[in-house]
Amino acid sequence: MASFHIRSISLPSRSHPLTVSVVEQLDKLKASQSSSLGHKLAGLKELYECFNDFLQLSLTQKTLSQEKQNQSVEEALNGSLGLLDMCSTIRDFFSQMRGCMQGLEASLRRRKTGESVFNEVDTYMVTRKKLKKVIYRYLRNLKKQEKNSRTTASANNSDVVDMLKGVEEISAVLFESILAFISLPKEKSKFSIVPSFFQSKHVSSKEEVEANEIEKIDAGLLVLKSSEDINQ
Repeated sequence: MASFHIRSISLPSRSHPLTVSVVEQLDKLKASQSSSLGHKLAGLKELYECFNDFLQLSLTQKTLSQEKQNQSVEEALNGSLGLLDMCSTIRDFFSQMRGCMQGLEASLRRRKTGESVFNEVDTYMVTRKKLKKVIYRYLRNLKKQEKNSRTTASANNSDVVDMLKGVEEISAVLFESILAFISLPKEKSKFSIVPSFFQSKHVSSKEEVEANEIEKIDAGLLVLKSSEDINQ
């Protein structure tokens, strides 16, 4: 099973409180094996809030300025930009799917009068198919990002660089879990992409229900589309 090898960060005993907070948030996320994705996302939000404050410190700015030619810094920044691009693209697709679902819901109400819902179902399924292709592509990119992270790891990095890499890596791990959850049935997935420290021995009932509902929607719409094809 593939996993990101997220480094442990050792800090001086008299570290800045914000530095300690960032490391604590990282450790909490790495330890959240049995938590739901929603809980992990909330933890990621807290991590980013702490890390944003940490980046504003003058000492942090000075360290990053001194190490701007450091390959690890460059890799982490590029990785973070890639994650932002991924989030933006996925969000746009979900917005499209939401619009499709609203149109489909309205059509299903009108169907009682004999109106066909073929076009709306087809539009939803096409958008869903495009989303899956995009997710597969991003999963491959995240796998490459994992390999790059391993090859650029350095024992000479400063604590600031280690934290920058740690935040970028754990973000990628969590996004892998999310993309796998919304797109790939576990038994059919050709990617072993959910890291061990983010796997729960018992999937939360809420996530299990949500996954089943997604599958039911897709299956139900395929049946509806088939019946429309037959009747045309």
